[in-house]
Amino acid sequence: MAKFAGGVHPAGCKQRTAGAAIGVCPAPEQVYIPLSQHIGAPARPVVSAGERVLRGTLIAAADGALSANVYSSVAGTCRGVIDHITASGKKAPHILIENDRSDESVSLPPLAERTPESVLARIAEAGIVGMGGAGFPTAVKLGVHGRADVLVVNGAECEPYITCDDAIMRAYPQELVQGIRLAMLACGARRAVVGIEKNKPEAIGSLRAFCGEDVEVRPLRTRYPQGAEKQLIYGCTGRKVPEGKLPVDAGVVVVNVHTAFSVYRAVERNEPCYARVMTVSGAAAGRPQNVWVANGTPLRAVAECCGGKEDCARIVLGGPMMGEPVFSLKVCTGKTTSSLLFLDASECENKVATPCIGCGRCVQACPMGLSPTFIEEAVFAKNYAEAKRFGAESCIGCGCCSYVCPAKRFLAQSVKLAKKIIRERKV
Repeated sequence: MAKFAGGVHPAGCKQRTAGAAIGVCPAPEQVYIPLSQHIGAPARPVVSAGERVLRGTLIAAADGALSANVYSSVAGTCRGVIDHITASGKKAPHILIENDRSDESVSLPPLAERTPESVLARIAEAGIVGMGGAGFPTAVKLGVHGRADVLVVNGAECEPYITCDDAIMRAYPQELVQGIRLAMLACGARRAVVGIEKNKPEAIGSLRAFCGEDVEVRPLRTRYPQGAEKQLIYGCTGRKVPEGKLPVDAGVVVVNVHTAFSVYRAVERNEPCYARVMTVSGAAAGRPQNVWVANGTPLRAVAECCGGKEDCARIVLGGPMMGEPVFSLKVCTGKTTSSLLFLDASECENKVATPCIGCGRCVQACPMGLSPTFIEEAVFAKNYAEAKRFGAESCIGCGCCSYVCPAKRFLAQSVKLAKKIIRERKV
């Protein structure tokens, strides 16, 4: 088993939700469905105010090559497109639908045959995107026309607290393997490797019961960020993605476990992507669990379902390493919303940053071999060409540098800022 350099080993904190059955978060009275739940152009609304829709109705169509369809997650009346708050603090267009509680639904038409072209078209039609967090339209990722011979499935789930992928692997192993084979058919891969950290023995055993020679389950060492794309590819195949290149240039396509499961649901059950499994956890969550959540559900409804305390020390959308603090529970869920954490004071660190002591721990921990402290210095000097020279563009945003820094410098944030400015200004 190939091992990547660097990384850290934070406490897993997965015991609160690991092993339990997947619950269901009741759909709220109103859902605010984002038009942008993916990388690329926002979807274009195709419904009008006053129009009645069913669960599974197309409400916004992909607008361009890099976009994705959006479907209603409830049955009810469309109240139009409104600007609603997002996790970034900015407002963005959402479609507001009032839930009539009828739970009527509509499905996609059955596929007459399973060919690479028809499966790829169905994935695009269903609006499936990378559900591990990236949100890249899956049909675009899989449409590599035979350039990849290996499909790598990300079941590592290395972020602390999060167990939604683990729950899917244990609850739906046969369906997941079917989804993996359909994704292989779509991209032309001859074999698939499912990378799962060794701290998930039940998931490993469940999947192996349904795999054959074409699908291999590869146990990986438990180390963060094992699930990062380049690190996962190296751990599963021993291949290295060249600097500045894409995985397909190494003959590999990567999809997340939830994404592959959504492919199964779209092809075999004719269900578009309008709901997902989320992890709700943390010491301030009264009923931590993994739950099915309808897209567009306000986080307050998720909190009420799982006993999340709004007055806790910190609320985080995503994992503690790469997630973002939430300032409003009016923010709504989407296809990439993997977790919601309610953390108490014992789970948070609020130390004041002090000057760098030059210990080099951030350099040792960086899985991309960067020098975060030098990039930070370049950012403070507003020398973004220097930040680029130190490799800021190669940062994967894992947060290992900030995690190990004894001076509690905001290294990850500084590198993220450098990367953003380099791209915007075309440094």
